[in-house]
Amino acid sequence: MAEKSGKFIVFEGLDGSGKSTQIALLEQNLKALGRQVCRTAEPTEGEFGRRIRAALSGAQPCTTAELAGLFLTDRISHNIAPETGIKAQLEAGCDVICDRYYYSSFAYQGPGTDPKWVRDMNRNCPDILKPDLCVFLDVDYRRCKERLDAGREALEIYERDLGFMEATRNAFLAVFDALKDTDRIAVVDADREREAVAEDIFSVVKAVL
Repeated sequence: MAEKSGKFIVFEGLDGSGKSTQIALLEQNLKALGRQVCRTAEPTEGEFGRRIRAALSGAQPCTTAELAGLFLTDRISHNIAPETGIKAQLEAGCDVICDRYYYSSFAYQGPGTDPKWVRDMNRNCPDILKPDLCVFLDVDYRRCKERLDAGREALEIYERDLGFMEATRNAFLAVFDALKDTDRIAVVDADREREAVAEDIFSVVKAVL
């Protein structure tokens, strides 16, 4: 693979933390600098992504280990797909902004299986790229739950229990602490006006451009 020329930026956070809003604002800011931007997300729209969404909705129950494996397979396809994959977009000079990546697997599936197994199979896979930056939108889990309850007709399996959302936030922070010496991670207080949050995000993103 040729050395990538775009930057790979991942957004993480609890559901309801405002990732979609902040990704859109970052895209605007990057384009204002004259940069090309590709937005993407996990799970993808591919075969394995569809199976993941069926599991998350509760329509197709599967174990936590099965779900971790599905995410891994979907992530590999996401990276290596010709023309539309993360690697291809980066090589074409686009900055890739991804809504969720393997940090979500570490926080959501890791505690329910073997955290080291989930981490190792993602981090050691040669087809899975390491991001240039991970931005974690930190919002009180109770506020996230309120937003989800008010804005969605049907909740996914990880959105239904307040205690699970609290545990997931703690799991994210533990993962980031464990990776602080190897990964560039920015934990941003996103429980503020969206413009102030966007300004802070753009500041940390510019540092990796």
